[in-house]
Amino acid sequence: MAVLRLSELNHAALRRLLRQFGLEMRVGGAGAPIPASYWGESEAGLEGSVLFARPDTPLHSILHEAAHYVCMTPERRAGLLRDAGGDDAEECAVCYLQVLLAGLLEDSSRERLCSDMDEWGYSFRLGSARQWFDFDSTDAKQWLQERGIIDAHGDVSGQVRL
Repeated sequence: MAVLRLSELNHAALRRLLRQFGLEMRVGGAGAPIPASYWGESEAGLEGSVLFARPDTPLHSILHEAAHYVCMTPERRAGLLRDAGGDDAEECAVCYLQVLLAGLLEDSSRERLCSDMDEWGYSFRLGSARQWFDFDSTDAKQWLQERGIIDAHGDVSGQVRL
C-alpha cells in the first residue's frame, strides 16, 4: 500500500491546521530539493516556522515535522534549521501528536496515518504504530498534557509548547 502524499490532500485544510500552530507550509515543485529536510528525498523540512514539502511528500512526514515544531522549546524553535532535536520522551510525544493531527484532517484518519507509519518503517515495541498508540503510549500522552499541547481529554489544544 502506498502512503498518503501531499498531492492527495486538501492543501487548504492542511495549511489551516498548520497555521494554528504558527507554521507556514511552502510547497515546491515535483522533484525539487526540499529545503531543510533532515532525511532528504521527499521528506518534509523545517526552518524556523516554515515547513517545506513537495507533492510527493508523505503526510506522515509533514505531520511529524509539524509535531516536532509544536513540541520543542521556544529556544529550539527560534533557532530551528533542519534538526528538531529533542530526547526520546519528546520523540514519542511527537509520534503521538502526529497521529492526533491526522485525525483532524478530512483526507486522513488516525488509522490511516498509523498504517502509513508502519509502511514507512517506524518501529514500535508492540509491532505497529496503532498498537503502540492504543496500548503503550501513556507516557507520550502525559508528556503532551503536561505541556498544554493536548487537554485532559486528549484533544489537541492548538498551542505550541511554551
